[in-house]
Amino acid sequence: MRKKKIYLDTSVVSYLRQEDAPKEMEQTQAFWEILKMGAYEIYASGVTIKELSKCAEPKRRELLALLEEIGYNYIEVDGNAEIAALAKEIESLKIIPANKVDDRLHIAAAVYSGCNIIVSWNFGHMVNVKTIDGVRMICLANSLPLIDIYAPYVFLERSVSDE
Repeated sequence: MRKKKIYLDTSVVSYLRQEDAPKEMEQTQAFWEILKMGAYEIYASGVTIKELSKCAEPKRRELLALLEEIGYNYIEVDGNAEIAALAKEIESLKIIPANKVDDRLHIAAAVYSGCNIIVSWNFGHMVNVKTIDGVRMICLANSLPLIDIYAPYVFLERSVSDE
């Protein structure tokens, strides 16, 4: 059986050390342990690395090391015309606000790379009905495989409602 491909946006990596959100941090750390088991093929893009590079030290170094720990596949975004075109289509359909370029690039990189799932804590612009429906519409219109968008806790055995 082929492994599912999971794209990680920056929020997931960042929440590994998000002290001001202990519940989400704990869920992200549990999700990370699942990733370390190798059940999924992991992807992250240059956008993820660029955003993580803006973190202050020592958090930046620690998060980049944790990302390396799971053996991810790197997606180059800069200069990729297909990713740029998908991001532009997301913008033209007003799925994500015009000023949220990186969020559009995360989604476009994941779709372009054939990922099955985007994992994010970004409920404002990614993990919501408008974005999920809009991305499905783009995938169908372009004959691309559908992609799901979930928060990390969806991968945990206990549901959030059990807590």
